[in-house]
Amino acid sequence: MSSAFTPTEMMTIAAARALTNDDVCFVGIGAPSAACNVARLTHAPDITLIYESGTIGTKPDVLPLSIGDGELCDTALCTVSVPEMFRYWLQGGRITTGFLGGAQIDRFANLNTTVVGEYERPQVRLPGGGGAPEIASNCGQIYITIALSKRGFVDHLDFITSMGHGEGGDHRSRLGMKTKGPTRVITDMCIFEPDPVTKELTVVSIHNGFTREQITENCGWPVRFSSSLTETPVPTEREISVLRDINARTKKAHEAA
Repeated sequence: MSSAFTPTEMMTIAAARALTNDDVCFVGIGAPSAACNVARLTHAPDITLIYESGTIGTKPDVLPLSIGDGELCDTALCTVSVPEMFRYWLQGGRITTGFLGGAQIDRFANLNTTVVGEYERPQVRLPGGGGAPEIASNCGQIYITIALSKRGFVDHLDFITSMGHGEGGDHRSRLGMKTKGPTRVITDMCIFEPDPVTKELTVVSIHNGFTREQITENCGWPVRFSSSLTETPVPTEREISVLRDINARTKKAHEAA
């Protein structure tokens, strides 16, 4: 076991563990990309990583700055057009898992990456949805990585960019969505999963060094804890080494550029 790791490293590694060798995964830039590539370099070497720019089966040596990073195309099995990626691969139901991040999330795992405040006169204008709304709707299931804070975990979203479980319960199915939606939200303090009936996010695992009280204090709604709550296994030396190595390679490559 690793003797020292940061909460962000714990979040990334916990997210990586959610993936399997058989997954066909639509990868978001940032923390999702780091988690997916750690999975590829550790326990899931045959995972198929797909990025929004149309790169299929990519195996980057460094983490991409954006979906247009040449590293993705250079290391992909093939690259298809964006319309083909969305129409044939994503909307065709060929992607098992989507991995997303976001600026804000609510108790039903809806994501906001558009605005904070009124849409016409926002307090903050965020980058927007890109392909995330389609990913959230069409992938077999969705994993989300986001640091736990009252700024990010809010009781009410000013704008829903990507559909999670909507108003809860069977809202997705009532809208005609046949995919599972978010099945896991991985933070730097704990892991949430939706309640099987209400779909409200519930803490199922707490990371080493954190408490229920800290999680409650950093969430914008009253937190529910699972009756079978567990402690997240700490990172192994190999997991930490792989994550730090790819981060170091990425930093060196981007500094050189």
